[in-house]
Amino acid sequence: MTGTGTTLVIGATGTTGSRTAARLTAAGHRVRAASRHATPVPGTEPVAFDWYDPAGHAAALDGVDRVYLVPPLGDPDPAAVMLPFLRRARTAGTRRAVLLSSSAIPEGGPAVGAVHQALPELFDEWAVLRPSWFMQNFTGTHAHARSIREDGTILTATGSGRVGFVDADDIAAVAFHALTDDQAPGTDVVVTGPEALGYDDIATLVTEVTGRPVVHRPISYEQMRDRLSALMPAEFAALLAGMERAIAKGAEDRVTDTVQRLTGRPARTFRAFLEREMRPGR
Repeated sequence: MTGTGTTLVIGATGTTGSRTAARLTAAGHRVRAASRHATPVPGTEPVAFDWYDPAGHAAALDGVDRVYLVPPLGDPDPAAVMLPFLRRARTAGTRRAVLLSSSAIPEGGPAVGAVHQALPELFDEWAVLRPSWFMQNFTGTHAHARSIREDGTILTATGSGRVGFVDADDIAAVAFHALTDDQAPGTDVVVTGPEALGYDDIATLVTEVTGRPVVHRPISYEQMRDRLSALMPAEFAALLAGMERAIAKGAEDRVTDTVQRLTGRPARTFRAFLEREMRPGR
């Protein structure tokens, strides 16, 4: 696929969007960086974008032939706003769409699963990225990162279940190839790191790398649902808590070769991620 068109990156200031935009611009692609406040992103054309304000969608899509789609955060029914936008994108000349979904949500499943199901009917060139849980959940402003810093704990309803945690840099690398390779994947791809780890393992690794004691404290599904309900709509809180319950039952105990296969390099390990992000003195 040639680099003559423009790629619209929705959520261009977010965890995967910022990294995807950076990879595209570094490779010489024209990027329109969409965010709610049109925040400047180096090497890109910033544009204001709000899923819930269709008045701005035409300007965002003007001249765009590829789009990286990050669903609206916390919306239990993103299809209601995403599908009209995607139909508009197709009419405007967009040829390829790459959707960020989740390893926990299959085609036709809840939330973004409905958008996944519709995508092949809307675009000949498409892909759905279904990454596992982000390694970045343990840094920055995420609840796990805050609890690690504040009291040395990680609270989950995952029990002893394991997850193939993945670095957002690796997700962005896969997104870059899905957007720019001559042939779009034309399927969904589950993106994981190279190892499945339980949250007890995570706590041990954080302790070893940072030198600060960290423990995993399991709680029930109901406790997690209620904690999340104080921060977001109840329906979405129940969905997230349900994902943790599914982890406890083994739903995310898997690894894939997606990063190696699509990028030509191995996925980053969690220890390597911690050494980069959390080792004292860095």
